[in-house]
Order: sequence, then C-alpha cells, then structure tokens
Amino acid sequence: MANRANRPPATAGRSPLGRRSFLRISGSGLLAAGLAGPLTACGGGGGGSSSKNLVWWDYLVEDARQPGIKALVSAIEKSVPGLKITRRTFPYAELEPAIIKGAASGDLPDLAIIDNTSMNSLAPQGLLTDLTDRVKEWGQADAYYKGPWSSGVVDGKTYSVPNNANCLALYYNTELLESAGVKPPKTWDELSAAARKLTKGSTFGLAMSAIKTEEGVFQLLPFLWSAGGDLDTFATGGATALSYLGELVEAGALSKQCVGWTQQDVNNQFTSGRAAMQINGPWQLPGLKQQSKVKWGVVPIPVDKEPASCLGGENWVILKTSGKADQAWRAIEYSQRKKPLAAYLGSVGLLPARSDMADSGDWATDPTLKVFVREFGNARPRSYGEHYPQMSKAMAEALQATLTSSSSPGAAAKKAADAITPLLSK
Repeated sequence: MANRANRPPATAGRSPLGRRSFLRISGSGLLAAGLAGPLTACGGGGGGSSSKNLVWWDYLVEDARQPGIKALVSAIEKSVPGLKITRRTFPYAELEPAIIKGAASGDLPDLAIIDNTSMNSLAPQGLLTDLTDRVKEWGQADAYYKGPWSSGVVDGKTYSVPNNANCLALYYNTELLESAGVKPPKTWDELSAAARKLTKGSTFGLAMSAIKTEEGVFQLLPFLWSAGGDLDTFATGGATALSYLGELVEAGALSKQCVGWTQQDVNNQFTSGRAAMQINGPWQLPGLKQQSKVKWGVVPIPVDKEPASCLGGENWVILKTSGKADQAWRAIEYSQRKKPLAAYLGSVGLLPARSDMADSGDWATDPTLKVFVREFGNARPRSYGEHYPQMSKAMAEALQATLTSSSSPGAAAKKAADAITPLLSK
C-alpha cells in the first residue's frame, strides 16, 4: 500500500501509495519498457553484457501508469548516453520475496522501486547498497519531507531515495454533512459525534479498513500515534486507539463489516452512499473525480493529542550485488530532478516526497491534493526494523479482536504489546 488500494498496505499504505485493493493484482508481467529484446535474468543487475545495461524491478503494474513510467525510462536513458534499461514488473506481494530469493539465486536487478516498509527487512539483510556518501555529495536530502526520507534510513545509514509518497486523510460526503448540519470534524470527539449523527438507515457515519493485514494496520496507526502512543507503548496507547474505534462499532457508526474491508472496499462504501465519511488515501482521487454520484471533500484525520497520518509510498534502491551502482545512481538522481519528477508523478497519479515541489504541479493547485501534501508533515513511516511484519500481525489481531468483541481493548492491546515489545529490542 503503501499509494495503492490494497497494499497489505503498506505497504497499505501496504498502502498504503500503495496502499489498497489497488495493489491486489494477479499474475506477473514483463515489460521491456519500449526496448527491443527479451528480459535477461542475470545476477548483479545483469541486463546483457554491456556495462550500460540496467535491470530495474518494480510492482507498478496498473495499465494507466505504463505510459508515464515508460516515458520516465526513456528520459533516463536519454540523460545517460548509451544507457539501456530493462524493466521487470511483479505483483505487489511478490516483489520483496523475489528480491530475497534472488539473493540466493543470483537473479537480482541493479535498481528497484519498492514499498517503503520493505526497507525494514531488505536493508538489515544486507541486500541494499549504502547510499549515504552519494546522498551527502548530492546534497538534496533536506529537500524531502522528513517522513518519506527517514523511511530509507536504517541504523543511521541511507539506503534509499523516495520515489513518491502518500498518506491518509478523511473524505466526507458534503451533501450528507450539510443536510445533517455537521461540519467536517477536526478532533476525535467531533469525529465520534459526527459519525453517530450521520448514521442513518443503510448509511454508516464512518468507513475504514480494519482487515487483518497490513492494510488495516496502516489505518490503525494514525489513531495510535494521535493518542500519543507508539509500538513501545502499545499496551496503553493501543488500548486508547482500540477503545475509540471499538466504541464507534458498538454505537453502529462504524460497520462491523470493516474487519473484512480493504481500502478499496471502503471507498466503494463511500461512493455508493453507504458511508458518509471514509479514511483513505490519494490513490482514490482519480476514481472519485470520475464518478458523479457523491460530492465530497477532504480534511486531515481528526486529532486526539497530536496530528498523525501513516506514510505510504515507494523508494528507489540499488541492490548491493549490482556492479553498476554508478549508472543506477545516475538514473535515480535524474528521476529526482524537478522537471522529470513532476512529469512522472503527474502522469501516474502519485504525489511528491520532495517538500520543495509542494508549490508546483497538480498538487499545488488541486485543493484535495494539497490536503495530502500538507499531511506529509504529520505522516510517520513504519520504520520499526526487520521484525515489523510480526509486530504488524500482532496489531492486526488486536484490532480484529476488539472490533469483533472477542476481546476487550485493554486485553487485546496488552496481548499485542507482549508480542511487540521483545521484537523491538532484537
């Protein structure tokens, strides 16, 4: 998910960009990115014998995005004389395992675009090139939002550069809120009151994803962080967040069915009029703008103690086995120049991780995109180390247990904390 709908997010945000039934894709695909000749599966970034042939992997397989990605590939090739890029795509859930397996088989790319949560496992395993010195010489790190940039820093070393970023916000049905005399909520208390008041007939006040995957955790974490909690205080902060959401379910303002909803399912509830508000990401904007049934607006996620959103998106990495790190870095560096980056992001429906681009592109003029871009200042990465998948599983189970009333919020949070705490110190 991270920027797509079914990232189990986060990849939610397996977002998500993520993200996100946007990422529930079947079958893998091979793209030559407009290049002649078949894909060569060689270790160490082999894309043929030429030292200027680069192999690139990603999971950005949506048809609508291919023209924009191919244009970026072509622009990068033109920026480095003689450079040729061979691109291979995977379903979201298969990319990280393919990289891990490739470390044993010798079949690895030179560079890849990965979910930012994959940094938790790939960097500690020694699979990624340390980019710290290159980044220092480049001098562009301060041009990025803190959250997206920090997702690529592991143990003080920089292993990636953000490709794009996304986060969560609150969408609302303007007509339903106006007819109920409700203003877009800014606090937890206002959100709770609004959700209850907007619940009527077959329409619930709020929809969110609480599915037992990273996607549900992607949506839970903003509530944990806003309550002043974190993974090392999940027994207390988690209990507060779980209790709040559990009360919404008990009141009938949040459907019990949310435990099975992906973020795309949540958006479907919203566009069908079965939810007056939804928590979701910017990857839903193209579809929302195309439909005409629901008129909507976007505001930041309501706050308890402090504003918070969950960071999704993708990062550029260079594989440690690549013998072409210089060429791979030149490709990444070119992709981050403002003009080609703006063209790429605009064509594929993604948002910039660079704060110095906030005043350019569609995100500078589109009021809904501006909400998400501003939220990057409050969005946090899920940088909890290589054992994060187990921690996420514990949180997902706690969320499910609470919302299905099989456990009290306090007991569910304590059970999760007991599983998480030892993992944080490993």
